[in-house]
Amino acid sequence: MTSQLVQSVDWLTIAPPVLTAAVALAVLVADLFVPPERKRLLGWTAIGGLTAALALLVPLRAGDRSTFCLTPDTRVAACSYTADHFTLVVQLLVLGGALLTALLSLDETRERLPAGEYWFLLLSSAAGAALLPASRDLATLVVALEVASLPAFALVGLKRGDRMSGEAALKFFLSSVTATAVTLLGASFVYAATGTLHLTEIAQRLDDVPGQLQTLAEAGVALTLVGFAFKTAAVPFHFWVPDTYVGAPLPVAAYLSVVGKAVGFTGLILVTVVAFPSYADVWGPALAVLAALTMTAGNVAALRQASTRAWSAVRLLAWSSVAQAGYLLVPIAAAAYSSDDQIGATVAYALMYAVVNLGAFAVVALVARVRPRNRIEDYRGLYATSPAAALALAFFLLNLAGLPPGIIGLFAKVTVFSAAVDAGLGWLAVVMALNVVIALYYYLRWTALLFRTPEEAPREAPAEAPEETRERSPEGTRKGAAAPRRAPAPLTLAIALTAAAGAVLSGYPQFVLRFAASGLF
Repeated sequence: MTSQLVQSVDWLTIAPPVLTAAVALAVLVADLFVPPERKRLLGWTAIGGLTAALALLVPLRAGDRSTFCLTPDTRVAACSYTADHFTLVVQLLVLGGALLTALLSLDETRERLPAGEYWFLLLSSAAGAALLPASRDLATLVVALEVASLPAFALVGLKRGDRMSGEAALKFFLSSVTATAVTLLGASFVYAATGTLHLTEIAQRLDDVPGQLQTLAEAGVALTLVGFAFKTAAVPFHFWVPDTYVGAPLPVAAYLSVVGKAVGFTGLILVTVVAFPSYADVWGPALAVLAALTMTAGNVAALRQASTRAWSAVRLLAWSSVAQAGYLLVPIAAAAYSSDDQIGATVAYALMYAVVNLGAFAVVALVARVRPRNRIEDYRGLYATSPAAALALAFFLLNLAGLPPGIIGLFAKVTVFSAAVDAGLGWLAVVMALNVVIALYYYLRWTALLFRTPEEAPREAPAEAPEETRERSPEGTRKGAAAPRRAPAPLTLAIALTAAAGAVLSGYPQFVLRFAASGLF
């Protein structure tokens, strides 16, 4: 009996999140001893740790390992941690996104943010995000979700003395705490009805729930789905997104838009497809409606962004991320009507979105070095002063719009569209098509602005703006022609890596889209 209670641990299987967490603790301790002038070493340590964590995915590429199982035979046992292909692809997205965020953050931590705290929080959140796709029981899933979310609250509010940053952190915290409470309540109801926390066993036992517990099981399923809808920023649980992105440091906003979104969608996929397939007739239509509402609300709000409003560039990307969440929901809803293979479309789209959205935020961070208020109008004539940055941003925006030469963006949208059609959700495919047309307008409007002739205008610094946020361009600079100062090498590297990845994937989209043609579980 004792031998059954002692579980062996496959350390290689759990190595990526464990190494990330270990480096986070090492950075936190090292911060106590590293002198201020050497704090940059902490950032490079974090980057090295994330790179090593990514390298540890290579030995796991077969996708056939599990640990923390109920019986020694992992092939038939219910396990708490599984490194299948779905897990590895999402961990690649999460750790790669955190690595690019770290590159964007090196300059910020040197000038504006406390280095030790920042790197510890970023790595801790990344460790939780890497753990979540491998979680195969509700307890591990919720713990991983909170390990990914709690450090993110602090990251958003890390700009000390900044009122907008504090407000953004508070909104993010309150919405996430509400989502966590609802998720925990739903999970407890599901456990009470089924007597197990393992997702595969929940799926089996939900089919045979006693009649007196049927209502409890249905309430648990509904509440769990609502909790994850908060995390994915689906309408009507999206209200925290724009203010949080504007108030957060730009690298943190980039991180939330990609890694934070991946966390929510991964959890949603696991609870719907793996744990609650018997309730597909309930969550399928619900997610289809949420997808339609989310993409419509996000695109309409992005369309209404005034180009002269302060931080309108970040707000547009924030609302764009809400719209993209709607597209990501489509294949999950489609899985309720056809097969689990549809989930591959969400993974493919998420990988595309991660690459190009992080690239767009990298260029925004570059322009913010000269124009901190980050208006869309500030990008007028960017090509005249920084051709490489303008071409990169144009490429990223065209990918998000689904237009050539961003072939990977086009193919990803076609894949999601096909998932809806194949599942018989014709009405949702029509709604998506209309939303893609709406999105074309604001993406192309911003893209066209990059290549317009700059207007002559003297520098204007708002009187109420604090000294550190006033635009630092010389007198007589052309209006909108935000000529960035010499970009730091890590920021340039982040832009180059995302642009290269986008170009490679556009030339060989099957590398990502093949996941849409085969099951990941």
